[in-house]
Amino acid sequence: MPRIAVICGTGMSTFPETLASFYPSKYEVMNVDTPWGPVPISYVTTDFGEIIVIDRHHSEGRNRTPPHMIEHRANAHAAVSGNPHLIISINSVGTMLEDFPPGKVGLAGDVLDLSNSPWTFHDFDAKHSDRTLIFDSHASSICEAILNTEQGSAPNELVVAQCVGPQFESPSEIDALGKLGAQVVGMTLGPEQRLVSELDIPHISLLCSSNWAAGRDPQNPKSKIDHEGVSSKASSAKKIVSKCIIGLLQTINQ
Repeated sequence: MPRIAVICGTGMSTFPETLASFYPSKYEVMNVDTPWGPVPISYVTTDFGEIIVIDRHHSEGRNRTPPHMIEHRANAHAAVSGNPHLIISINSVGTMLEDFPPGKVGLAGDVLDLSNSPWTFHDFDAKHSDRTLIFDSHASSICEAILNTEQGSAPNELVVAQCVGPQFESPSEIDALGKLGAQVVGMTLGPEQRLVSELDIPHISLLCSSNWAAGRDPQNPKSKIDHEGVSSKASSAKKIVSKCIIGLLQTINQ
């Protein structure tokens, strides 16, 4: 049966319930043991296949783990433990592009990660995974067609700058990242993609444009970035993200 692992975050904490509201499905919550601690997952069963949903910000209490404290190895390990055909990262990003305004969903094409934190499953025996083409073109093209139908455009091949957070970036940082080729900025895709690249499983990233990057709001370059607003905007993308996931399940093994 087709199976997809989804790693999601800001605004997506109730994603399994959203899937159930749009498509006949049922889900159960369980823990996956990893060398870095247990990871709660929601195992969703639909008529089209199975979906493993992981909230990357999970914690033992009610708090949300901040981006710089996420144990990405545990999440990636939990994702691969279900033997998925595809891993999807759903990432909330700040946009630098006027044609990718907040509220739109797009597709990552590459990552610009200049952070100092190494992420690997191989601390004692080096493995140098190739990252020339880091996202699966076939799966991305399926989502591109769905996005074009649902929202009239499908921003794709976007370059995602990795910043460590938890603070939002400054306008000067955004300007510098833009000059280096970045088009959007986020706090989680960089480590996640590095780890998935070592797993030999196809990977894509659906980008939820949640806010204008600092200094890039066309109406007010000095407008502040509010986390609650970012979370709300990301949450509004759940329906179209669900359609992309179901569309991908329907094409696996065809």
